Amino acid sequence: MSHATPQTLLVRGARIEGQDATDLLVRDGVIAETGTGLSHTGATVVDADGLIALPGLVDLHVHLREPGFEASETVLTGSRAAAAGGFTTVFAMPNTSPTADTAGVVEQELALGEAAGYVHVQPIGAVTVGQKGERLAELGAMADSRARVRVFSDDGFCVFDPLIMRRALEYVKAFDGVIAQHAQDPRLTEGAQMNEGVVSAELGLTGWPAVAEESIIARDVLLAEHVGSRLHVCHLSTAGSVDIIRWAKKRGVNVTAEVTPHHLLLTDELVRDYDARYKVNPPLRREEDVMAVREGLADGTIDIVATDHAPHPAEAKACEWAAAANGMVGLESALRVVHHAMVDTGLLEWTDVARVMSAAPARIGRLDGHGTPVAVGQPASFTLYDPRPSRTFGLDDLRGRSKNSPYLGRELPGEVRWTVRAGIPTVVDGALLDAPGALA
Repeated sequence: MSHATPQTLLVRGARIEGQDATDLLVRDGVIAETGTGLSHTGATVVDADGLIALPGLVDLHVHLREPGFEASETVLTGSRAAAAGGFTTVFAMPNTSPTADTAGVVEQELALGEAAGYVHVQPIGAVTVGQKGERLAELGAMADSRARVRVFSDDGFCVFDPLIMRRALEYVKAFDGVIAQHAQDPRLTEGAQMNEGVVSAELGLTGWPAVAEESIIARDVLLAEHVGSRLHVCHLSTAGSVDIIRWAKKRGVNVTAEVTPHHLLLTDELVRDYDARYKVNPPLRREEDVMAVREGLADGTIDIVATDHAPHPAEAKACEWAAAANGMVGLESALRVVHHAMVDTGLLEWTDVARVMSAAPARIGRLDGHGTPVAVGQPASFTLYDPRPSRTFGLDDLRGRSKNSPYLGRELPGEVRWTVRAGIPTVVDGALLDAPGALA
């Protein structure tokens, strides 16, 4: 873990989840006191006038690439990107090399996150050995390891075999785990380059039909109901998928779902310029789908926002569309995009943002002590966010190793001013610290 010592901080005038201004006294890594007119000798005073205090953000879906793909990202660089975006906890997907399908690899990832110190890095274990979809990985050993893995996913690949999926759902029931499914029928998406629709037809690109996602979700919610286990749907992206999740929840199925910031804002119209920054899996969908996932997030059908932060080196994107890699970085921009797409449109309040970007992802991941409210006695993990500025998102905003953001050059509201993890500052006055807790 970080060797930094928790700071004594006196935060003046923060609006907790957008409510009335309140002072916060942070001492020994916890929130010791709240109220107005607080004072404390020797505390570092933080002027939070006009700033919104949110619980430390929790991302259930991040690719940190280490071990094996350090040219794209490392646990350290990804942790820095996360802190810059207001996150204090991230869940790391297992598509590394070697794959995170054993206790040894997930414990290595946990240790790398502890050494970096910016955020808590919680490993996600693979469902199948090597993410090949053929036989179950060491789910129990990963669950019993020091990493205490509770989320398992073959993300990047669908657990396509229904018998393997059933067995995985059955297995994780023993320790209250969850299978996070990448819902993509591989046969229906062979050679697919973008969303199947008007734009793909006009461009002559092989389409990625919505039913490839929806059919797997429909199958899996029925399997989860049959087994009585927990299912989580990764990066839901279509109107039909929202309808299926809504139906399943009314039926009592124990299913949760996430949407990415980019699926809340961007559409397949952006593909017309063949800019590979907009190539992603699942693909950017139609305007109707964007409106449907926004509504699904607003009414609680979709439980959380997760970035699917997917860094790639420049050469993987600076090439012809067909050869380009899928994926976008998203940690540094996520809160600002949710502000733009959901808060400014009146669909969510800041209390809802705290739920979908902090409390709910921590609960789904069964990670106690994370995503906790900004309240007395709770860990002092929070972000102070300024909703007032609006400026162009640029390369200077990106703190990870890769620069494949779809928002470069786009006007976005807001700014993360402070990120504090268990009383240890990682972002101070809008600047990412070189070392956690290193206040002048």
